[in-house]
Amino acid sequence: MDSLSLDNFSYVYAIMLLLPLAAAMVLFQQNPYQALVMRGILGAVAALIYAMLGGADVALTEALVGTMLAITLYAVAVRSSLVMRLGVLEAEEVKDSLQWQSLLDYLRARLKRYQLRLELVPYADRKALQHALAEKAIHSICLSKGKLGLGNEARPEENGPEENGPEENHPCPTSLNHPPYQITTRVPRLYEILTAELPPAMAKVMAAEAAKTTTGAGDRPPLT
Repeated sequence: MDSLSLDNFSYVYAIMLLLPLAAAMVLFQQNPYQALVMRGILGAVAALIYAMLGGADVALTEALVGTMLAITLYAVAVRSSLVMRLGVLEAEEVKDSLQWQSLLDYLRARLKRYQLRLELVPYADRKALQHALAEKAIHSICLSKGKLGLGNEARPEENGPEENGPEENHPCPTSLNHPPYQITTRVPRLYEILTAELPPAMAKVMAAEAAKTTTGAGDRPPLT
C-alpha cells in the first residue's frame, strides 16, 4: 500500500523539483521584469503542489495573495523606482537641437540596458534646478555649457583668425575639454553608470558633492 502511494505521488515529487529551480532563477535573474515572471511561475507551482496534496485553502491563498497580489505590487514598485529623473531647464526641454536630442537618445538607449527609464523634469531657472537636486526631488541635473557660464571659454579671436576660422560655426565644440553639457548627479550608482556609458565628448559627468567644490573645468571629480 505504501509503495502504491509512493508511485501515485511520484509525479508530485517531480513537480516539487521545480520549486528550488524556479527559486534559483528568481535569485540570479538580473532583469527585474523577468524576475517577476519567474516569481509568478514559482507561486503557480507552489499553489499546484498545495492543491495536489489536499490543501485547497492554502493553494487558493498562495494563488491570490502570494502570486497575483505580490506580483502586482512588485510590478508597480519596479515600474515606479527604475527611473532616472533628470532635471533640465524649460528652455532646454523644448529646444530642438541636434546635440540635445542626440544626448537624450543616447541616454535613453544606455539606461535601457540597466532597465532604467529617463524622465525629464523641467524647471524655470538654474536656482530651482539646484534646489530640487539638494531636496532630492530629482536624481540628476543637466545644463548646457552656456547655462554654466562656460560659453565664452573658446572664442575664435583668442587664438587668431587663421587657427579658429573653420570653428566659427561650432559655438559648442564637442571635445574632451569642452563638452556641450554637464550632468550632475547625487546618486553614486548613476554616477558610475554615466561615467562608464557616456562619452566625455558628449557630456561631462560630476557627482553632486564634488560639483560644489570643483574649480577646474576639465577635471573629473572622484565619487565620494
